[in-house]
Amino acid sequence: MAFTGIFLMIFLLLHLSVNLFLFLGETAFNEAVFFMRKNIIIRIMEYFLASGFFIHIFMGIKLSIKNNISKGNINFKYLNFNSIINNFINSKMIITGILILCFLILHLINFSFPMKYSNNISDYYIVTSLFKNPFYTSIYIFSFIILGIHLNHGFQSSFQSLGLSGKKNIIWIKRLGCFYFCFICIGFSSIAIWFFFN
Repeated sequence: MAFTGIFLMIFLLLHLSVNLFLFLGETAFNEAVFFMRKNIIIRIMEYFLASGFFIHIFMGIKLSIKNNISKGNINFKYLNFNSIINNFINSKMIITGILILCFLILHLINFSFPMKYSNNISDYYIVTSLFKNPFYTSIYIFSFIILGIHLNHGFQSSFQSLGLSGKKNIIWIKRLGCFYFCFICIGFSSIAIWFFFN
C-alpha cells in the first residue's frame, strides 16, 4: 500500500510538470505530450502505472476490512454485504478513494482517450476547451480538493508504514506532506482556473 502510494504520488508530480507546459502555449504543450506519448520508457511505465492503481485500490479495500475487523467493527460470524458497505462509508480514505476513482474514469474519458486516439485534434485544444466548461472545471477543482484530503493522510501513512516516521522525523514528514498536497492541488487547480478565465 505504501509503495504503490508513493509511486502514484511521484506520477502526480510528473503529470503536473507536463500540464504546466500549457502556460507556455499550444506548441510547447503539444510537443511535451508528443514526447511522453512516443517515449518507449514512458509507454512501458503506463502499464506499471495501471498496475499501481489496481494494486493500490485492492490493497486499500483489503486494509480497510482488516482494520475494521481488528477494531471489532466487522464480525465474521455476521459478515454480510451491508456490514462491509456501512464500514466503508465510515472510512474517510475509502470515500475519498472512491471519489478519486470516479474522477479518474471521467478524466480518462475526457482527456486521455481523446488525446491518445484523436490524431487530428490539438492536445492543447482538447484540454483548454474542456476548461471553458464551468461544470467540468468545478468538478476538476473539487476532485483535486478531495485528492488533497486523500494525500494528506496517505503521505504520512506511507512513511509510517515503511517505518520512517520516528519522533524526530514525524514533524518534517507532516510538513512535507502538507507542502506536497498543497503543491499538487494548487498546481492542477490553478491551470483549470487560468484557462477558464482566459
